[in-house]
Amino acid sequence: MTVPRKKKLIEHWKIIALGLMAFDYIAIHLAYFLALWFRFDCRFSEIPIGFLNGYLCYIIIYAFVSIVVFWLFGMYKCVWSFVSYPEVLRFSLGSALASLIYYFVFTFFVYRMPLSYHVFGALFQLMLILSIRVSYRVLNYFKAFAAGRNDETYDRVMLIGAGSAGQLILRDIRTTEVIKEKVVCIIDDNPNKWGRYLEGVSIVGGRDDILPSIEKYHVNKIYLAIPSASASTKRDILNICKETDCELKQLPGMYQFVTNQVSVKAMKDVAIEDLLGREPIKADMHEVYEFINDKVVLVTGGGGSIGSELCRQIAAHHPKQLIIFDVYENNAYAIQLELRQKYPELNLEVLIGSVRDSRRMYELFEDYRPQIVYHAAAHKHVPLMEDSPCEAIKNNAIGTYKTAYAAMTHGCERFVLISTDKAVNPTNIMGASKRLCEMIIQSFDAKIKAGKADEIPQLFTHEPALKETMGKNSELLKNVKTEFVAVRFGNVLGSNGSVIPIFKKQIEQGGPVCVTHPDIVRYFMTIPEAVSLVMLAGTYAHGGEIFVLDMGSEVKIDTLARNLIKLSGYKPDVDIMIKYTGLRPGEKLYEEKLMAEEGLRKTDNDLIHIGMPIPFEVDSFLKELDELMLAAYKNDADIKEKVQKVVTTYHPAELC
Repeated sequence: MTVPRKKKLIEHWKIIALGLMAFDYIAIHLAYFLALWFRFDCRFSEIPIGFLNGYLCYIIIYAFVSIVVFWLFGMYKCVWSFVSYPEVLRFSLGSALASLIYYFVFTFFVYRMPLSYHVFGALFQLMLILSIRVSYRVLNYFKAFAAGRNDETYDRVMLIGAGSAGQLILRDIRTTEVIKEKVVCIIDDNPNKWGRYLEGVSIVGGRDDILPSIEKYHVNKIYLAIPSASASTKRDILNICKETDCELKQLPGMYQFVTNQVSVKAMKDVAIEDLLGREPIKADMHEVYEFINDKVVLVTGGGGSIGSELCRQIAAHHPKQLIIFDVYENNAYAIQLELRQKYPELNLEVLIGSVRDSRRMYELFEDYRPQIVYHAAAHKHVPLMEDSPCEAIKNNAIGTYKTAYAAMTHGCERFVLISTDKAVNPTNIMGASKRLCEMIIQSFDAKIKAGKADEIPQLFTHEPALKETMGKNSELLKNVKTEFVAVRFGNVLGSNGSVIPIFKKQIEQGGPVCVTHPDIVRYFMTIPEAVSLVMLAGTYAHGGEIFVLDMGSEVKIDTLARNLIKLSGYKPDVDIMIKYTGLRPGEKLYEEKLMAEEGLRKTDNDLIHIGMPIPFEVDSFLKELDELMLAAYKNDADIKEKVQKVVTTYHPAELC
């Protein structure tokens, strides 16, 4: 049984308020006496008796009236140890109002005093009542400053950014007792600030002075506080900072600045994506959310990294129903719990099953009639698929086909396939299987636009069991409106199978960090960017497009690994070794976003393009795909050779 704490007879802040009232009462008397004294050359004997009597008779009443005004302005309820600009403004307004009341009442109804008496009295009054309220902060500031200068155990901080955010960080370090840090120098690229001081700390120069200043001032922490800087600017500065042994943190962005969350606690560790130097995609998602609103949306592979982020963004924008479909129940259950907790009103269905199961897919579309499908279900791990090539064909290509066919025959409006840049001139079976997926989407689109959707074969392994049921929807095939598109991605930072978490785990274990080849390069993007692109494809679509993101400059994986080691506080090849293991089966040194034969067409977003699909003979492809499916389900040992005949751009290394 919990024993309730006794309530104090009078709270501590009320005691402080009473003390402030007493001080203000005395300060008001003193302020107006000083004003009268100064008016007559600081000679008490020169003050006329009439003015002195006027002061003595009515200052007591005015002091009480002022305290009432101050109370109404909330001046006794402030946390005075944290007095700042808003409180100073409030005190000034309250004091000015009280002084104006005194001036008008005394002048017009009592006795006319010298104008200077009222002016200087008001000024002295404001100075005195503010002095006691800011004294605690001033004393605390100098106490922290003195302690920081003398205590050798304090961390020595270099602050990058002499703007408003940097000033707030500096003040937070100075005034927060639990922060055992001191700012010893400031860096800013504005030459006009060099050699000057911010809050008593020297602004020593620009980014070129970072490394010399680290050594000169014995810095062991660096705080980057430039929330408005572009991604490329931050990248350039961070690339310099990571060459040091200092702990490195930064203010995440303008959001923290605008919402007044600029503090040392708001600083975050520098992530590897901060070094990529590419501005994030700023897509106008309004049209996307209008498209999703009040629609039944299906996400296959909804428990994966891309699929789950799709579900989060869709759930936040009022779909009529969200259906999550995944073969792995643990991931599906995790996203189900998250969405139900965050969006209790969401009409959510979580279903377990495989896209390879034609009867299961047909049943899903028959029961729920999704209007929009985001197809994220796929096997994506390159080396594993090299060892199990038939599974890549079954799950990626045939699974896509079955899902697309079920969508088409049930009136789905949009079908968005998530592809990969590994589908371009593939050297591995995973990339080849995803190119097959793109060709399936292009084939469906071509047949629908030609009014020949009924010619698309079913390719179901359980076809006899479905024929009777499929007949019910045969009329739909005569007027199909489904728009099929594909979205081609690079590598996604933080996704399942991404190189970053693998490197981090290897660093935690003390190394070595395994890189396949010193010259291997990749394009990278973040999960939110990938998801925004998928969703935009659903609105830009007219059928048959392959959407491609301009992912900026390619990144060397070796450089990525070395940067990650440095950001973790270690030295590459000294504290943590880098080991080159050789290219894995099916892996190539670089990835391409487009095939040489494809052209690019712009969209409304400068960073999103549409690849013009390579033409191929659709009927022949669909027939070959039927044969490929049978070979895959027979676990044919020659499946790669068969895939190569269908995907002519596929050149597996072992077959060359």
